[in-house]
Amino acid sequence: MASQAATRTEPGPAAAAGRAAEMGETLLDVQGVSKSFAGLKALSDINLQVKRGSIHAIIGPNGAGKSTLLNCLIGLLRPDEGSVTFDGRPLVGMQPHKIIQRGIARVFQTPQIFPALSLQENVAIAALAKRDGQFALTPHESLRPGHPMMKEAAYQLERVGLGDMLDMAAQNLSRGDKRRLEMAICLAAHPKLLLLDEPTAGMSRHDTNRTIDLLQKISETGMTKIVIEHDMHVVFSLAERVTVLHQGTIIADGKPEQVRGDPKVEEAYLGGAHE
Repeated sequence: MASQAATRTEPGPAAAAGRAAEMGETLLDVQGVSKSFAGLKALSDINLQVKRGSIHAIIGPNGAGKSTLLNCLIGLLRPDEGSVTFDGRPLVGMQPHKIIQRGIARVFQTPQIFPALSLQENVAIAALAKRDGQFALTPHESLRPGHPMMKEAAYQLERVGLGDMLDMAAQNLSRGDKRRLEMAICLAAHPKLLLLDEPTAGMSRHDTNRTIDLLQKISETGMTKIVIEHDMHVVFSLAERVTVLHQGTIIADGKPEQVRGDPKVEEAYLGGAHE
């Protein structure tokens, strides 16, 4: 099926920088967040600031608390202590769907898609949910090709390089393309902050490099991203700032070149692979 993507102009870096200056530099502010499970401290006094328009990586060995932190950000877990402020408004205690409506979207480790639906239908449903706050059509409305949400879906699929597969069932995609589909689903919600939980896990080097290129392209629009990733090639190719977690605490935070040479990071996570 030919692409139905509508022509539109994305804001450039200068416009994004101007908005950041007007609205304040920090989009996400995490202060003193702690979380325990049955007496085990998964997170301890986490303080984290993410700048608007940046790509901020969070790394650390398995069990460091990375996914727990993401779950606290999107409302799947409630911190025992501390605060999470997004775009100047508190998030702790809000339901996940309300947080999504505020402008946070997450790409999970395992793609969250409707396998039997077409790519275009998958993305259109997400766009519709953003419009109505729920997965529902108004009376006498259907997701036909001319529907505005189908046009939005075609645009987002074109954006991630899947514009020539609109009618394909999602279950027939390769692993790498399923991750790209989920990214299109998230982009259809027009988030201010995109959370990517190991976006290249299980990918070939070719698909990994395609994903890096895609994320760099999306960054040109000024969208803020937090990336959890084990592949250091991905982290140091993308991130402007890196936060390192180890046993639930932050052991390093700074520019990639600073973190790369930190002895505590080498010992806890990078080890011999860094050399």
